[in-house]
Parts: sequence; structure tokens; C-alpha cells
Amino acid sequence: MTEMLYAILDTSTIIARTPNDDYPAAVYTKPVVNNYPVDYEQILLLKPDLIFTVEGITPLDVAERLKELGVPVYYQKYRTVEDVFTGMEDIGKIMGREQQATQLADSLRKEVASIARKYKNVAQPQQVLAITWKDPIYVYGQNTIFSDKLKILGAENAVKEVFEQPYPALTREYILKLNPDVLLGGSKEKLEKEFFNLYPELRKVKAYQNNRIYDPTDNLQSRPGPRVVESLRELEGFLYP
Repeated sequence: MTEMLYAILDTSTIIARTPNDDYPAAVYTKPVVNNYPVDYEQILLLKPDLIFTVEGITPLDVAERLKELGVPVYYQKYRTVEDVFTGMEDIGKIMGREQQATQLADSLRKEVASIARKYKNVAQPQQVLAITWKDPIYVYGQNTIFSDKLKILGAENAVKEVFEQPYPALTREYILKLNPDVLLGGSKEKLEKEFFNLYPELRKVKAYQNNRIYDPTDNLQSRPGPRVVESLRELEGFLYP
């Protein structure tokens, strides 16, 4: 969300950030407001007109409390790459920057469409499992933007089941049944120490056997925003080396 705001708005209108915000570099010029737990006192001192956030980041009870204090909270949620572009356009409408938002969204749409055309008729989509946490094992679920990125690239999320949580915890047995072609979550050397030593039986999966283990840039893949094309290019490099 922060990256989207910086890409669309007059940055003087952005008055604060959370500790998690580290891109673009200009964000470091803004004061930090703690979000876990939420620092209500500092928020009120800053007197924002609006807080932008993402579904799953700010609990609804926190948003309700902020609303009671006179600070509205605007949520966005992302399940597809197109949701990112729609989100940009919505920010533009809210903040009086429609032209800037539309130009950015349309430009990125064209780039995504160009990438998608290359992989429109892939006969056997690669099955990809992306790990977000190692103990316990959490992964990108089916109902995440990650799945849509893979679809654009002619691949599929190995996790077909739709869980209540977007980033479900999986058992070793479940992962063995998935038997992914590609595993994302760290270099093979790093995962050997931090993952496969914990779960040696998972060395049986195709991704390990065929040395298809890759280390994506976390904030590039996990954050919906104007770098979505860059994130697709990175995934493309892993899938089609």
C-alpha cells in the first residue's frame, strides 16, 4: 500500500509510515507510527485525514476505534493482479490524483498482458509451492495474489485447496502429496539448514530432487503495488531459467 501511495500521490500528503515500510527509500523521511500495538496517541497527534491499509494488516476493531476517534480507515484487498490496478485507480479517485493513477495502472496492465501472452498455452503448468514460514510450515494459499501471478506465467499454485486463511499451515504429509515442481522460500543452501534438516522427508519432493529451489525477494513478492511487473519478471526467471 505504501508503495502505491508513493507512486500516485504528492508525497507531501503522506505524513507517516509503519515500521514495516521500507520502500521506496523516501519513506524513511516520514515518522514511524507503531502498528503492533497501534499507537493511537501518536496517530491523533499527527491528525491524519485518512489511513490507508490492507485487509489482514489492520484488525477491524482497530479500524472501528480509529473511526470513533475521528480518523477514517480505508481498506484494500488483493486477490488478483488486476485488484492492484483497481486499487491504484481507487486511490487516485479518493485523493484527487485520477490521471496519475490511471496512467500508472494502464501502463502496468499493458506490461502484464504482454507477459501473459507468452504463457497463454502452456501444456503442463509447473506446480509451485511458496513457503512464508518454516516452523510451522506456512505457505501462500490458493486465495492469494501469488496464485494469480503464477497463472499469468502459465504455472499454478501447488496448493489447490482453498483454506480459510490466505497463508495456511501445512503438514509434511500434505506437502509430500503436493510434490511441487518448484519450491520458493530461500536458496537451497539456506533451506537445507533451516527447512530440510527439520523435515528430511521433504527431500523426496520433485523440487528438491531436480534442484528447483529459489529465493525470491520477499518484499517484492509479498507486497501488492507498482512493482508487480518486477515481481512477475522475477518469478518468470525462476520458472523458465
